[in-house]
Amino acid sequence: MLRQILKDMFIDPDLLAELSEEQKQILFYKMREEQIRRWKEREAAMEKKESLPVKSRPKKENGKSVHWKLGADKQVWVWVMGEHHLDKPYDVLCDEILAEREHLRAVKDSELRKAQSLELTNNLKIRSQNCDLQALKKTEPQNVTRKAAAEEASGQGPRAIPTKKDDKAQQTKELTKKKENEDMKQTEDEKTKQIYKSWKEDSEWQASLRKSKAADEKRRSLARQAREDYKRLSQRGKSGDALQSPLTGPQKPRRPPLPPKPQFLQPLGSPPKSLGNQGVIRTESSSAQKDIIQWFREEQLPFRAGYQKNSDTIAPWFHGILTLKKANELLSTGVPGSFLIRVSEKIKGYALSYLSEEGCKHFLIDASANSYSFLGVDQLQHATLADLVEYHKEEPITSLGKELLLYPCGQQDKPPDYLELFQ
Repeated sequence: MLRQILKDMFIDPDLLAELSEEQKQILFYKMREEQIRRWKEREAAMEKKESLPVKSRPKKENGKSVHWKLGADKQVWVWVMGEHHLDKPYDVLCDEILAEREHLRAVKDSELRKAQSLELTNNLKIRSQNCDLQALKKTEPQNVTRKAAAEEASGQGPRAIPTKKDDKAQQTKELTKKKENEDMKQTEDEKTKQIYKSWKEDSEWQASLRKSKAADEKRRSLARQAREDYKRLSQRGKSGDALQSPLTGPQKPRRPPLPPKPQFLQPLGSPPKSLGNQGVIRTESSSAQKDIIQWFREEQLPFRAGYQKNSDTIAPWFHGILTLKKANELLSTGVPGSFLIRVSEKIKGYALSYLSEEGCKHFLIDASANSYSFLGVDQLQHATLADLVEYHKEEPITSLGKELLLYPCGQQDKPPDYLELFQ
């Protein structure tokens, strides 16, 4: 199935609905690898064409070109952050950035404090000068009136005439004082706004930094748990009981075969080549059910598909050709841990439907290599469906889901839905 999907670079929506999230990620990863492989082949073909002798074209006078820096191996020099032993880790770099920001903030705060202290001293000086001027203005008319009264009493001089120049000067000084106070208030408001803005930006940046650190820690823990689960499964596969095949005798759990060597792309217009055994094969919609029944009778009955282990009775978890909707309806009345294995209505293969606390999950079972295993990378292969069920009663299907096959979901209809497969 994977070969056909990677060849066409297309997956049917019905088939995609049968996959779990982990299987979808694996499939998209494989498709991405196939895209990279094809891209490398095209690049190699282009380099081969360019290496052939071609008539040199005259260069333009103002032609621009890019020259890459080469390393000791005469390849393009690339620096990846974190690979060199002198590179600092992510946490240290974040701490240094935070320390530098704190230092800059402290410097700015000290400068603001100095400016504010200077402004306060200047304001105090101006206020003291204004107070002195007002005191002088108040004392001057009293002295003048006293002097004039003394002169009039003694008859020594003429009587003083009052003028309006002093009132005008006092009004102008008051206006200038009001303007200065307003300017000071405006500058102080602007400074407080700038300080609040910088503090808000720093708090938002720190919040985003905390979120990124939490996400990195979560990814590390998930990767660590996946590695531990894979190690545990591999050790169990090596030391576990041997699988018993009805044809070849006892066998050990084995890894899936290596993928075939990559083939060169076919030129346009050439007829497609047949690929032989392509895993789970997508059938035509017109005769899908007939082809699936024929496939089951000819290829799966010799492997005792659907039977209990070491018995001639049908397993309670085995069902016939069921739709996704029907499987969900059967499991909806059960408890978390209920499961059933059904023959898919769209492909030549099986699907395991499992009821978890979050809802129903569906996993494709690959039966193309004379063995049974879940679609994915490094999955253990079992000789029969019963062996697969027995193994996953104690071991979860995925590393994070913890799906254990505990309660088989039996038949609710009379007659059973698998009769047409065994007739």
